[in-house]
Amino acid sequence: MAERLAGKVAVVTGAANGIGAGVAAAFADQGATVIGVDQAGCDHACDLTDEAAVTALFGCIGETHGRIDILVNAAAYAVFAWIEELSYQDWKRTLACELDIVFLPTRAAWPLLKASGRASVINFASANAYHALPGSAALAHCAGKGGVLAMTRQLAMEGAPHGVRANTISPGFIRTAATDRHLAADPALKAQILAKNMLPMLGEPQDIAFAAIWLGSDEARYVTGADFSIDGGATAW
Repeated sequence: MAERLAGKVAVVTGAANGIGAGVAAAFADQGATVIGVDQAGCDHACDLTDEAAVTALFGCIGETHGRIDILVNAAAYAVFAWIEELSYQDWKRTLACELDIVFLPTRAAWPLLKASGRASVINFASANAYHALPGSAALAHCAGKGGVLAMTRQLAMEGAPHGVRANTISPGFIRTAATDRHLAADPALKAQILAKNMLPMLGEPQDIAFAAIWLGSDEARYVTGADFSIDGGATAW
């Protein structure tokens, strides 16, 4: 079905690359007015861990559009290292870029989401919030994504009286420019991922975008506080 998001105002963070770029393009194809946000290469450049910058950004969005119908928090950054090698600075940086980067835009957008009356917040957890992947030094990333799961459930409760739904998508390994670098650096990684997957393939950004379209649409009007694993079956066994 085309134009499933017609008339909706959508803000997508992390829209310059990877999953965020895939979601932004898919939303535009479905008729949404898409406002892409990233550090560079989008409609709006913003450091989403800078409180003042985020407040100013969403103030501008509010002045222009008056509401936000869909907020997709796809921006994230993580340092991958084993615990003996993970500095406290990198631990804190990862948690800021997994948790603060969701909290600050959502808080700034909240009045605009409430103004919609039928808004959808889509956050990204991860298969790593449910299980460890052998060979992957993802301690800080796992902690951050587990936090996103918990945060989103709370947002669903706080948003319900205002018509604001909040859900998470938990991707498995999705091929992007960033993850392709991991695959190139570790030739054994792909085999480890496929050994865990039920489906013998790696995911693509469009696999996530299809779910995000549904969650952002009125078809999902009765869905909140839920998590959707899109991981080739990796967490199902």
